[in-house]
Amino acid sequence: MISSTPTLTEAADRTGDLAERGAAPVFEIAKWLGDNLHGLMIGALVATGIVGVMLLLRALGRKMLEGDPECRRWRGIIGNVLARTGILFMVAAAIDIVVSYAPVPPKLARLADIIFIIAAALQVAVWAREIVIGVVKSRVGEDPGASTLGNAMSLIRVLVSVAAFAIAFIVILDNLGVNVTALVAGLGIGGIAIGLAAQGIFSDLFAALSIVFDRPFRRGDTIRYGGAAGSVGTVERIGLKTTRIRSITGEQLVMANTKLLEQELTNIAELKVRRTWLTFGLTYQTPAEVIERLPEILEEAVKPIKSCRLIRSTATQFGPSSIDCELIYDDRTSDADTLAKHKSAIIVAIMRIFAREKIDFAYPTQTTFTAAPDGTLVMPYAQVQPALSVDEPDQTQG
Repeated sequence: MISSTPTLTEAADRTGDLAERGAAPVFEIAKWLGDNLHGLMIGALVATGIVGVMLLLRALGRKMLEGDPECRRWRGIIGNVLARTGILFMVAAAIDIVVSYAPVPPKLARLADIIFIIAAALQVAVWAREIVIGVVKSRVGEDPGASTLGNAMSLIRVLVSVAAFAIAFIVILDNLGVNVTALVAGLGIGGIAIGLAAQGIFSDLFAALSIVFDRPFRRGDTIRYGGAAGSVGTVERIGLKTTRIRSITGEQLVMANTKLLEQELTNIAELKVRRTWLTFGLTYQTPAEVIERLPEILEEAVKPIKSCRLIRSTATQFGPSSIDCELIYDDRTSDADTLAKHKSAIIVAIMRIFAREKIDFAYPTQTTFTAAPDGTLVMPYAQVQPALSVDEPDQTQG
């Protein structure tokens, strides 16, 4: 009977073979490192420099963000974007740079490329999201809770994030060799269907964005909508779909953003100077010298009000029963009540000045002339008798 138990010599030979097999990969790695040491060192230095620059930029972004934590100015927006640079992107970029400076197995190089593509796509999506949201915040204003899109920032962040990362996901799949044509087509058809189903909502949403970026009016502004003969009200709230306006009679009007922007709008709050016309008529018995002095006379009525400035005061035409005149002045006050008080004060001052100067306002009157039997006109008013001289006798007596 032959024994199958290996001898000591055979066991020693097998142990040596295993040691040689285990040492072979280590030897190959060591040989590869020795052959590519120069390239690996250059790649490591370049990667270290780039990572160091990105770390410095991230620290700079955090420093910039301290001055504008709410990201309402470009300084805060740029700082927030730089501060959002992730470590995963830095590591992936460093690995891809090192691999590019040394010949590595194709599978390892492909793995490094895949890691970098994924990290870069996600990082760009984060940067794009922060830029878009920062721009929207800068347009919202200092009071986000009461402005147009302040209460909807969470919804905007979700929509922007979904869009940015969806594009990043498609870019990753495309770079990994996946055919994304059908996926993009499906997303396009789905987007069209959703857009058609909710076109009214989306039109009002984009109208709200138009109000934010174009700023035809803001919360608190008094506007006139519907043309010159339209309604006047104060904007109380601008939402994603509707705008609420408080009319001058007290009612609250809720109007869709699209319908509001389709009308002619006049932003009364943006006026710098309000020009006012006052028309009046003087009797035809008014001397020409008085009409020539109208600017001087009416300057006395306008000058005491500091916010008002006389533009002109002239006679405009011969009316049916008066010499028509106009007074034009500018008032720098924007408050409607103050404007009305100033106008009333000017009217009262004109009445007092005219009473002092014995200037008569004309009334809408008509004069009828009749004829005597001999054809002469009978005057409708009493003739003024000339004053008698002391030396002349009165012919009407004795």
